[in-house]
Amino acid sequence: MTPDWTLLIFLVTYTGVALGHIPPWALDRTGFALLGAIAMVVSGALTIPQAVAAVDLPTILLLYALMIVSSQLRLGGFYTWTVLRLTRYLDRPRLFLALVMAVGGALSALLTNDIVCLAFTPVLVVTACRRRLNPIPFLLGLAAATNIGSAITIIGNPQNMLIGQLGRLDFGRFAAWCAPPSIVALAAAFGFICWVYRNRFEGGGAACGEADASDWPAFNRWQTTKGLLVVGGLIVLFFTPVPRELSAIALAGVLLCSRRMSTRRLLGFMDWHLLTLFVGLFIVIQGIETTGWPARIITALAAAGINLRDLVLLTGVSTVLSNLVSNVPAVMLLTRFLDPAAPAQWYALAVSSTFAGNLITIGSIANLIVIEGARNLGISVTFKEHARVGVPVTLLSLGILLGWIWVAG
Repeated sequence: MTPDWTLLIFLVTYTGVALGHIPPWALDRTGFALLGAIAMVVSGALTIPQAVAAVDLPTILLLYALMIVSSQLRLGGFYTWTVLRLTRYLDRPRLFLALVMAVGGALSALLTNDIVCLAFTPVLVVTACRRRLNPIPFLLGLAAATNIGSAITIIGNPQNMLIGQLGRLDFGRFAAWCAPPSIVALAAAFGFICWVYRNRFEGGGAACGEADASDWPAFNRWQTTKGLLVVGGLIVLFFTPVPRELSAIALAGVLLCSRRMSTRRLLGFMDWHLLTLFVGLFIVIQGIETTGWPARIITALAAAGINLRDLVLLTGVSTVLSNLVSNVPAVMLLTRFLDPAAPAQWYALAVSSTFAGNLITIGSIANLIVIEGARNLGISVTFKEHARVGVPVTLLSLGILLGWIWVAG
């Protein structure tokens, strides 16, 4: 297999991942990643053993384990119970928005932000509509907060898990660097949404659909307590020398040992598409590395005076690329250009790629989950409506990140 053909496979794969669909094929982003991986092996660019070795198993195990933990809390009714507790403040919309964003951001730092959005969205829509409030500012606040909050820790979102594992980053140092800009950005997002919707918090209900609350997971104190104990145990173990993936998969195994919660139900909330996307992209990236193209790109950029290890430049490239091909494929590609001995580069990539998810609707899965969940209940969040908040919030967040880079040195 010539390097040019391998490069073509890579370009077609990333184009498909960026567009999400290329007529007449019915392939989505995961389908293109998987097809690209297959092409790398079938074409001879990689042998099967090389393809298997390309997959970073610790990252896959960590992601898999944390999905099980999130599923436990979802089925135990923890997320629904949490947002329902907040609805007592609906008579004070700005306070309610602040609490939704604070709690959503905090939960996303410790649990998968996608499941937080999945559980919060229907409750927000229905309860806001029943109080004749406009649900859109709360939905946009939820999406923005879960994206921003997930930047705080290594386990907040899939791209952070990837960065943490590949960069062999310390859990505590990662949070210490990423938390300050994330918390300030969260406050800025709240302030901006309050300003945009200052006269439009009222006026919902008429166009809202109704959801059957019986479909929401009932709160189970024991199952929730068990899930939260596992989360607490994970956080403690993440500060020890025990490999994160081993801690996570061991405690996930404890959750599987249940007399009431069946394995099938727990695994039913697993994001198999995301896991497949990771595996496919690991193989595609390894294939292109065998051609020497990444090294040539670094050389060419350096000759042009462009150094991707500069944190400001890295932030800009990460933001653009994350919105072209989505943040996970962008991160998987950009980590090849980072210095393993310079953790600040990895931190900046984690925060910038996560903040970039707020820019437009397709910037993150969390955005799409909120928009689709609202649409199922009769609430339309248009591309324009989202961008009206998402673009300024992203620019504010990135400005805060650049200021933090300057302060942190």
